[in-house]
Amino acid sequence: MAEREEGAIPAHPRVDRGQYVFAAVLAAVGVYTLVDARGLNVGYADPVGPRAFPYIIGGAMVLLAVLLAVATSRGDVAEGEAGEDVDLTTPPDWLTVGKLAGVMTLNMLLVNLLGWAITGALLFVGCAWALGSRTLLRDVLVGVVLSVGSWYAFYVGLGVPIPPGILDGIL
Repeated sequence: MAEREEGAIPAHPRVDRGQYVFAAVLAAVGVYTLVDARGLNVGYADPVGPRAFPYIIGGAMVLLAVLLAVATSRGDVAEGEAGEDVDLTTPPDWLTVGKLAGVMTLNMLLVNLLGWAITGALLFVGCAWALGSRTLLRDVLVGVVLSVGSWYAFYVGLGVPIPPGILDGIL
């Protein structure tokens, strides 16, 4: 069997079928964005008003999907970064994934009852615990500062109503 020269193009380029799936999903979301943008009724607006952005984003998504499909058909395969220190042979840690899913589910169930200031702090503490942190006091303090700060930033600064829960009237 003859050896191939370094840098030579293989006879049958490797095709990553996952890239085609990603391109199809990207195109579908782009088309949905374009179709949905047609129903946007903003009244009178400048020529480049809020209607233009969904068309730009949707069109860019469809264009990128086509370019990805063409690149994939030509044999272009994504390569991992040389500096990656992830061992792909190590199995996933399903216990950590389960803990994170449980903490996020608990947050979704309790946010209207307890409010964001409390559940946001619990979310931070729970995620830190699931990812291996063992400094509970620091995690609680950071979680409280972040959740109360983000509540005020959204509710007062941006005018986005976030549920205060049992702290209604206190915050």
